[in-house]
Amino acid sequence: MKPYYEDDLVTLYHGDCVDVLEWIDADVLVTDPPYGIADCWKGGFSSKHGWGRAGQEAEERNEWDAKAPTKQEIDFLRTMADIQLFWGGNYFDLPPSRCWLIWNKPERGFSLAEAELAWTNFDNVVRVFDHPRSEPDRQHPTQKPVALMSWCVDKTKGLVCDPYMGSGTTGVACAKRGRQFVGIERDERWFDVACRRIEAAYK
Repeated sequence: MKPYYEDDLVTLYHGDCVDVLEWIDADVLVTDPPYGIADCWKGGFSSKHGWGRAGQEAEERNEWDAKAPTKQEIDFLRTMADIQLFWGGNYFDLPPSRCWLIWNKPERGFSLAEAELAWTNFDNVVRVFDHPRSEPDRQHPTQKPVALMSWCVDKTKGLVCDPYMGSGTTGVACAKRGRQFVGIERDERWFDVACRRIEAAYK
């Protein structure tokens, strides 16, 4: 599959990662795939912290989060890079890890998780990043903060690939650090958003 866009720093593919990854030689996998927990989302969203919006986005978020990658897909992803980081790793069939990354969200008292976990194959100890749940310009319903993904990218070296690019936050983090990035996204809407965000960040 030919990339939609390619230059010295960034390569973007519009398609399914399973169809694309066999052609990619990456050093690092940093990704935030769907967790497959749509059925777990319940009501009760508080209007605190601006999270009334989360309730309004529930249908769109659940559509995105309904189906997680299969074990075969996860195993395939793990063959493509020596350095691996999966947000939501606690939902996937992955081996034990010494180094989990924890995103601690300071807001308390409503139905969404107070922290999220990233599985890594790093030979290191558990690390924690404190940061609010959302950013003012959030577009994707499960979009991670740029600061969080920058923290992840900073723990790696080499070309970074995100096979579940979504709205492109991993790519934005790489752009801000002058790191090479390969992103893959099959949903046309989010692919277009990612292209715009990554282009603006590299500029």
